[in-house]
Amino acid sequence: MRTRFLSTFASTVTAVALVGGCSGGSTPNATTPSAAPSQTGKALPYAGAPKVENPLPESVLSGHPCDGALTPDQLSQILTIQPQGEHADNPALGTECQWRNSEAGALATVLYATKVPDGLSALYAKTKPQSTVWRTLSPIQGFPAVAHSTYSNETSKAFCQVSVGISDQREIDVSLSLGEAKVNEGADPCELTGRVADMVVTNLRQKAGA
Repeated sequence: MRTRFLSTFASTVTAVALVGGCSGGSTPNATTPSAAPSQTGKALPYAGAPKVENPLPESVLSGHPCDGALTPDQLSQILTIQPQGEHADNPALGTECQWRNSEAGALATVLYATKVPDGLSALYAKTKPQSTVWRTLSPIQGFPAVAHSTYSNETSKAFCQVSVGISDQREIDVSLSLGEAKVNEGADPCELTGRVADMVVTNLRQKAGA
């Protein structure tokens, strides 16, 4: 997530758009919410975070994002190749996968933030005050989402992370970095990252049977 994204991403934007924009898809069927309370003792949600009305079960975050967060076909749309996912787990955050196109300087990542309590509430409370970019997105298939970056304004022209609340307790993070050609064209990294986040949500809903 720290390197520049594929300079030829323009050729893949149309394919990504076919999956659906950030507000695409139908609201998922209601599932049983996780019974885990806030570890801060506060009622969820807090700090201005939106409530997840129809949460997915936490079991959708079992396994590793390298093993299904994005399909080979989706990776081809994003990176133009189907790279092997690399584990980049953080014991303080959760399990993370990185997919690279080294020749193009491209990188996409997905983090299952299973070690971070309180889902989007924690993000709103701790990350929002430090962010140089903070943009509330239209719900992704019914799930609240926010695009953000804590990098400098210049770097944020090339990088964005989108966090999606799948329940009040849990969220996932998707990030992309753009190559110089796309930055010079004025491509919006947060818009493109939102489209990839939509792909991940589709796969998680399928895993849940929603």
